[in-house]
Order: sequence, then structure tokens, then C-alpha cells
Amino acid sequence: MTSAPAIGFDYTPSHWLRRLLLLVAALAFFAVMLCRLTWGYQSLLIIAIVLFSWQAWQRLTASPVVAAGWSQDADWTLRMFDEEDAPASLLSFRVLGAFVLLRLRTSDHGMQVLLLAPDNSDADIRRRLRMRLASIQPNEALPRL
Repeated sequence: MTSAPAIGFDYTPSHWLRRLLLLVAALAFFAVMLCRLTWGYQSLLIIAIVLFSWQAWQRLTASPVVAAGWSQDADWTLRMFDEEDAPASLLSFRVLGAFVLLRLRTSDHGMQVLLLAPDNSDADIRRRLRMRLASIQPNEALPRL
């Protein structure tokens, strides 16, 4: 069997995920408003919803990764915002239909989670990634997310 070619792609955080976060936060807000709690408890819950949503939004938009590459030798490299190339190892992955979720660890930048969705990546890249991830041998199997 011939070795799989290298795969490289630019990465930006998914806009769909941010919109989903806003939808969930809005639903949580309306759920708190519709429940029969006192105004004090409702205010505390709304403040918690806003703070946790803001924290999640910051994590979604503050990804230092601008590109990733998977070589023929199964070595991962992440290009960071400051144009530094960081070697990475694949911790786990999950394929959910058209979505590919990758968890990678670098020695300097810790764990990085990349969500490849139809709005932030090419369909061909996701297809090639799914095919190559499916070809990982059982003795090389990674824990799934």
C-alpha cells in the first residue's frame, strides 16, 4: 500500500459554532426568564449565563492556530498566529458527518482543539482527513473524544 500524501489546511474558528453558542445562551436566558424564580435568583442565573457565554466565546475566537499539516509520516505540525511551526501529536479525533473534530497537543502551546466544519474548511480536505483517520491501524488507535 502506498503511503498517504500530506494534508495541509488553513484554519479559522467555525462561525457556525459561535452562532450555536449564541442560540444556546439565548435559550438559557429565556428559560430562566420563564421559570418562576424570584428576581434575585433570576438575576444571578442571567449573570452566570452571560459570564459563561462570554468565556466560551473568548475561547472559540482566540485560537492561536492558523494552519495545520499532517505529513506522510503521520507527524502533525501546527502553524501558530506568530508564524511559529509547532510539532503536535494527535490525541483523539471524532468524525460527525461533515464535521471533523481533532484534539492535538503541542509541547509549548498545550492542547488545541480544531473543528473542521463546512463553513471553515474545504469539503475535499475534510474527506481526505476522514479517509486517512479511518485508516489508522487498531494498534495505533487513539482514544475517541
